[in-house]
Amino acid sequence: MITLIKTNSDSSDFRSLVVALDADLQARYGEQQSFFSQFNKLDHIHHVIVAYEHTQPIGCGAFKEYELGVAEIKRMYVKPEQRGKGIAAEILRSLELWAKDEGFKSCILETAIKQPEAIRLYEKCGYARIPNYGQYIGVEISLCMQKDIN
Repeated sequence: MITLIKTNSDSSDFRSLVVALDADLQARYGEQQSFFSQFNKLDHIHHVIVAYEHTQPIGCGAFKEYELGVAEIKRMYVKPEQRGKGIAAEILRSLELWAKDEGFKSCILETAIKQPEAIRLYEKCGYARIPNYGQYIGVEISLCMQKDIN
């Protein structure tokens, strides 16, 4: 049974999952990943969801305010052996509902071209491609997406 727990970036389970996420991204992108790492600091993220199977953390996601009414989805990850079970979609859906409860009207996110499984997930969950925003403008490997949640 999968349980989703709301927490924040102080969670040791969240932080351990992010270490695995960062290792996965480093393997995919090599030196290019250092550019993205500067935007993925864990300080003061107040909206984090960790997925558990029994007592084991198996996935996570978070959101932060990007601008008034817009939440940015961050740090989505599911352990490789747990993929294909709909866990990431559950985490994402829970983040969207939480963001909506907090008054956000839409969610944006950035992923990259070497993550086809993430792109498929976001498209399946109703996200549409948008022009790259903020620090991702002009970054050729970035792909930005948005979904209205109101």
